[in-house]
Amino acid sequence: MSFFLWVVLGLAVLFAVAAGLRAVARTTLTGSARTLANDMPLTAAFGILVILIYAFVAIATPVLAPFPEREIVGTQFEAWSAEHPLGTDRIGRDMLSRLIYGARNTVGIAFATTALAFIVGSVLGIWAALTGGWVDQILSRFVDALMAIPALIFSLLLLTIFGTSITALILVIASVDATRVYRLARAVAQGIVVMDYVEAAQLRGERSWYLIRREILPNAMAPLVAEFGLRFCFVFLAISSLSFLGLGIKPPTADWGSMVRDNATLITFGDVTPLLPAGCIALLTVAVNFVVDWQLYRASGLKE
Repeated sequence: MSFFLWVVLGLAVLFAVAAGLRAVARTTLTGSARTLANDMPLTAAFGILVILIYAFVAIATPVLAPFPEREIVGTQFEAWSAEHPLGTDRIGRDMLSRLIYGARNTVGIAFATTALAFIVGSVLGIWAALTGGWVDQILSRFVDALMAIPALIFSLLLLTIFGTSITALILVIASVDATRVYRLARAVAQGIVVMDYVEAAQLRGERSWYLIRREILPNAMAPLVAEFGLRFCFVFLAISSLSFLGLGIKPPTADWGSMVRDNATLITFGDVTPLLPAGCIALLTVAVNFVVDWQLYRASGLKE
């Protein structure tokens, strides 16, 4: 019970700090920045704070981790102690260090995968909407065929064929998620390509890349940015799920999904250590969703 009390206390502290930062921003910022701070709900401030903490941990991992990522520093499943605040795993590696390194590995790979999926999916989707005709039909039917296959099963199949290296993991999950981004980007772009300013640019003789970069993409950024946050959560959870199943990030590289699997035995003895990486996954997912909800609300133009 004390562990869960510490979790509740930690979340309360984070919410309090987020509220304080929002209040400071409201009083110290000027102009549009102050307007943005006034429109920011407490949940969005909390989400931004959590994301910044995760980013700081991922960047400063070598400094924050007390032990190297792969070093065996004790016996298996040691209890929490002053030397090992979160104990050790099944082969004697420090859990706190593995948890910190997992932030850089899991979050970094998820972000790279999401960015690749968005670059490919959004460019192809906007290009299909702008070009139309047989290009749009071929790309759309191909994407429909891929989306008809369950994403997790399709990812497992491709990883079984191409291997489970980090490069293959990024390319496979990015390919699967690019289909979802393609559908959204195409739907948004179809409402923009019929606008007068796009037709005027076409009459000037502008090329497709110019139209995508200067006319369509800036006007489609709001839904695409919101979708980026949601897609990051899906990719983040997919990578963790694949690692839990043994087809994600391979040991000895620290990863939160594989850490849950490797230490799951401790749950039967009442040890909450396997819940820590699962909690890190859940907290970041909730934080990103808080920020995405706020951005969707701002993009909708609604007012309280």
